[in-house]
Amino acid sequence: MLKLTVALALALMSVTASSCASQPSGSDVDGWAYYGHDAGGMRYSPLIQITRSNVSQLRVAWTVHTGDVSDGTNGRQRSGFETTPILVDDTLYFTTPFNRVIAVNPETGQQRWAYDPHIDLTSSYGDGLINRGVANWLDGARVPDQPCHRRIFEATLDARLVALDGATGQPCTDFGDGGQVNLTGVSGFRRGVYHMTSPPAVIDDLVIVGSAINDNNQIDMASGLVRAFDARSGKLRWGWNPIPANVPNTANAAHAWRSGAANAWSIISVDPDRHLVFVPTGSASPDYFGGFRPGDGKWADAVVALRAGTGEIAWGFQLVHHDLWDYDSAPPPLLAMLPHDGQTLPVLIQGNKTGFLYVLNRDTGAPVWPVEERQVPQSDVPGEATAQTQPFPERLPALTRQRFSGDEAWGPTEADRDACRRLMDGLRNDGVFTPPSLKGSLAVPGNLGGITWSGYAFDPAHNLLVVNTNNLPALVKLIPRVLFDDRSHPREAGEYAPQTGTPYGMVRRFLQSPSNLPCGAPPWGTLVAVDMREGKIRWQVPLGSMENFGGHHAGVPPGSINLGGPITTAGGIVFIAGTFDPYLRAFDTETGRELWKGILPASGHATPMTYKLTAKGKQYVVVAAGGHPKLSEESLGDALVAFALP
Repeated sequence: MLKLTVALALALMSVTASSCASQPSGSDVDGWAYYGHDAGGMRYSPLIQITRSNVSQLRVAWTVHTGDVSDGTNGRQRSGFETTPILVDDTLYFTTPFNRVIAVNPETGQQRWAYDPHIDLTSSYGDGLINRGVANWLDGARVPDQPCHRRIFEATLDARLVALDGATGQPCTDFGDGGQVNLTGVSGFRRGVYHMTSPPAVIDDLVIVGSAINDNNQIDMASGLVRAFDARSGKLRWGWNPIPANVPNTANAAHAWRSGAANAWSIISVDPDRHLVFVPTGSASPDYFGGFRPGDGKWADAVVALRAGTGEIAWGFQLVHHDLWDYDSAPPPLLAMLPHDGQTLPVLIQGNKTGFLYVLNRDTGAPVWPVEERQVPQSDVPGEATAQTQPFPERLPALTRQRFSGDEAWGPTEADRDACRRLMDGLRNDGVFTPPSLKGSLAVPGNLGGITWSGYAFDPAHNLLVVNTNNLPALVKLIPRVLFDDRSHPREAGEYAPQTGTPYGMVRRFLQSPSNLPCGAPPWGTLVAVDMREGKIRWQVPLGSMENFGGHHAGVPPGSINLGGPITTAGGIVFIAGTFDPYLRAFDTETGRELWKGILPASGHATPMTYKLTAKGKQYVVVAAGGHPKLSEESLGDALVAFALP
């Protein structure tokens, strides 16, 4: 049976500039200088060449095959192509799963240079072989012809921060040690377990990195330290730790703090005008038992504003207290201007795997839409102390299911439905904050549910936030240490993790019927548009198809597991790939109607981007298509594909 084992200083007056400023709607020329288009990650392009009326005419303009793909053999993990390119200086820059950085002509795809950091492809990295892109910085102290006038920064899987000359791809030798900084030079930061998957952030001549840290291995993992380095020299300027340092065992060891992680593995956003860095943090270690990390665990599972010059906290908002569910703040923080109560406010929008959305004042962190602390179910696991309350948005709707019962079990046949009911029978099931238990708990939306790293896009012309979500109920069960360590003890199907140092190991799995399809009712993936002026869902449609997941299933309703986010354009289009089936799709921003889909060489688990170099040129939409390393059913690929009108 197939198992899901899924554990993203100059105004932009031309495409050669790099800033957080967006062009006004209807622009003839626009680039894509950041992962999310602008420094605040709105993912909104002002281009209008591609419209609702002509999007159906899109065709493949060019394709780049990198050759960097791994099927999991020869001692390597599987690869996934999750990069979102950036466009500056009339050059398109992107990364491959092997951490190669490639620069190409954005109108032809012809390679200009490639840089290989030579990572160890046989090492074990927690997320497989993936990388989501690069960042850029313009050195104002250098003239355009000087080396490293434009720097391209990459953070590698083996935990190096690399600086390259944007014109040639050669290392900037004045940065760190010959062009790179070793990020593992801190106690506990071991390569493989501690790695990098997201692009750095750049602000005020600083380059800032978080980290990816493996889940559930042990209690005291590496800390989720966020660090800022001088963009010229590579010297460390500051570091910020989201949670306290571990307390050594003492006579009162039961109350000693032992944990790690709470790391910022997703995209970090910045506000150059306010000199603020916005950090989304994940869960503290281990994910499913918190007996050795009493209290709320600040600032895990939060979004935190740091002062760019010092790394000091300006404000913080915690989305989940004392996380026991792997409910990371996975989406990148999104910065926008939002009409509210007769004013236009600078806001930060943050979601997480619960499916909740929070809108915060960008200057203070105070909720713009009300948030209420509500009582939640309590743990019955010895040694655990659940948070008494959790923060619930009062007016903004949840974007995914918050509860799921056995009576709602789904399957293409009655036998499938019966099997799903049996899987859920006897599980603890108290909704979105059901604590893990020894008998097993039903997790909804689950660790791949809600709003993932795919994030969201904001259309300022319509005040619409467009979000793709997953609905995948899962089982989580704690296993007493003596049984977990007993190799003769029977094991059920699922993903096991030791949580070493705690009294419990863990098993989790997505609930699937004999057909291999999820037990929750479809759609398993949706595309949602939220009216951020009214706080209401404007439209919601199934995204993609699971018809060929685990074999062909005729008549399966639409709605696919999805990883890879949306973008919006002034042409009234939402572009998104991300689904199990291999398509890039276009939706009408106002109605959610699917207007077009273009087939890809493999599934596109990456966020697309779009640009137009000249007033008389073409608007291109580009997406990486390479499959996902943890969806073993998918075929893999190595293609960066550009679409344009004929």
